[in-house]
Amino acid sequence: MRRALRLIRRFVLVIIAAVAILAGVLLFNVATHGSRQIQVAAVPRVQVDEQGAAARLAEAIRFQTVSNYLDPDSDAEALRGLQAHIAGSFPAFHAVAKRETVATWSLLYTWEGTDPRAAPVALLAHQDVVPVTPGTARDWQHPPFDGVIADGFVWGRGSWDDKGNLYAMLEAAEQMAKAGFRPKRTIYFAFGHDEEVGGTRGAKAIAALLASRGVRLDYVLDEGLLITEGLVKGLDRPAALIGVAEKGYATLVLTAHATPGHSSMPPRDTAIGIMSAALARLEDHRLPTGVRGAVSEMFDTLAPEMKGFNRVVLSNLWLFKPLLLRDFEKSGPSEAMIRTTTALTIFNAGDKDNVLPGNAAATVNFRLMPGDTQASVIEHVRTTVRDARISIEPFAGNADPAPVTATSGEPYRALNRTIREIFPDVVVAPGLMVAGTDSRHYTGLTDAILRFTPVRANGEDLKRFHGTNERLGIAGYGDMIRFYRRLIENTAG
Repeated sequence: MRRALRLIRRFVLVIIAAVAILAGVLLFNVATHGSRQIQVAAVPRVQVDEQGAAARLAEAIRFQTVSNYLDPDSDAEALRGLQAHIAGSFPAFHAVAKRETVATWSLLYTWEGTDPRAAPVALLAHQDVVPVTPGTARDWQHPPFDGVIADGFVWGRGSWDDKGNLYAMLEAAEQMAKAGFRPKRTIYFAFGHDEEVGGTRGAKAIAALLASRGVRLDYVLDEGLLITEGLVKGLDRPAALIGVAEKGYATLVLTAHATPGHSSMPPRDTAIGIMSAALARLEDHRLPTGVRGAVSEMFDTLAPEMKGFNRVVLSNLWLFKPLLLRDFEKSGPSEAMIRTTTALTIFNAGDKDNVLPGNAAATVNFRLMPGDTQASVIEHVRTTVRDARISIEPFAGNADPAPVTATSGEPYRALNRTIREIFPDVVVAPGLMVAGTDSRHYTGLTDAILRFTPVRANGEDLKRFHGTNERLGIAGYGDMIRFYRRLIENTAG
């Protein structure tokens, strides 16, 4: 009996020692995981005519530049009006920059630098917008294309995505041109016209034109991640996330082939049944989750700024990674950061209730994590579906993930510094852009592509993105203009 008690006592002591050691390791990692936030003094707020800028942005919204992949000239008149408005609104900038029209409707401005040896930079934005979902216009607080200014906001489709960025860049450049500023390095302002449908006509053509001229860019900045408020658990400060990586894009069309016939004599396997089973398998066997690359670096950067248990978790992913992955799988937006996503988007089959269709087609969209490729996704689909009766065809506009931009490089450091100078209350960290941008067409021109939109946003704001009641705060718009001005000063001045 005594021997048994001694064994139990030893076992308990071993458990206590193991727990103590584990706790010590966890706390050591927390204590030694120091902040990566650079120390930067906030710069004085430059005077901005926020009301005048808001009025110009509101006018831009009234041009309904809704892009259409199948009908690329459907918004030609709106683009013509928008570009005339740009030319008339920013005369000082147009006096110092060369303007070129590319692929009919895209714009490329060249503000020549004084030092021909300095590598140029490119600031990107797009002129087009997404359509308003049919039947939802009545749900808008103000009509989506009226460009209303009310309650401290500019309301309308494109106010945020992406005419806000485009006009903020031009407002900043106009201010600087009026003040006599001359950049040291050349600045390209590249404004595509079909980003919302892939940028294959606009941004791709601009990038090809620059490449034909032998241009090698120091960095590219495009729309991207935001300054999020209250969205990161355990972080009591806003998080400004810089997209140093972007997911790839792969749309696949699956077609199930079967024998057509009369519905009164159906075979065991029909085209719709074959396709339905295949799609169910794809949803049930999604690609694996993981914390790697830009996402891993984001967690590593945010960990020291966290409070409580969240700081312990992010400082010890060697132990808590499975817990973190399970938590992120609970919602679509967070899950998109940790896996290549599978989205069933289109299904077509049949045209008469008593006729068995010979084919059933489905479109599946994948957003690829860095490390995955179009080829690996197609192989995943093929092995998951496991049915020779189903053919797989990729879309022409598919693209592998862009290379990851190093956070150790000067372009990232300069952007980090600029953000902290204009938004001194934020935490800056690298991140993964889960949507697609025009910047992917510039991968051959630079090693540094950064994706950041200098806008503060909470959970309610994110619902407006491509949704109902899109709007941009006038005060926030003023800070966007200040941000672009300071970025130009820091990187091209």
